[in-house]
Amino acid sequence: MIDIKSFLFENKEKNVTIKAYIYSFYYRYIVKHTSSKKLEDKLGIRGEETSFEESKDKIALAKLYAFHINRITERLPWEEKCLVRALTLRRFLMKKNIPCTIYLGVALEKDKMEAHAWLRCGNLWASGGDGDGYTTVAKFATY
Repeated sequence: MIDIKSFLFENKEKNVTIKAYIYSFYYRYIVKHTSSKKLEDKLGIRGEETSFEESKDKIALAKLYAFHINRITERLPWEEKCLVRALTLRRFLMKKNIPCTIYLGVALEKDKMEAHAWLRCGNLWASGGDGDGYTTVAKFATY
């Protein structure tokens, strides 16, 4: 859970924190209650990938958002999945016109199929790692 004192006096990004809570709750609901086809429409342009080149300013902002979103979603009272984190971060980046790509992948672990989602902005793997160990099955660009 969040420490109120820390939030009020030490958090210089209160706006990001509050929005991250709201967006992650929204995307959690969408992921759980939306068909795959409708969900796909929220991921971006299927089959496309954004450039690995991006300005230092945009990468710095993506790092800031990724830090806050990953920190916050680890402390939520409900379980957050990688896709919800990627969608939440994508929402922040879209609002600042920062291109990003969401990747969806699968891997076989202990005879069980595991799915994973991760997000890249420029050369920064901002959410979910770099997909190492997963076979990419889809990618979605947002410009």
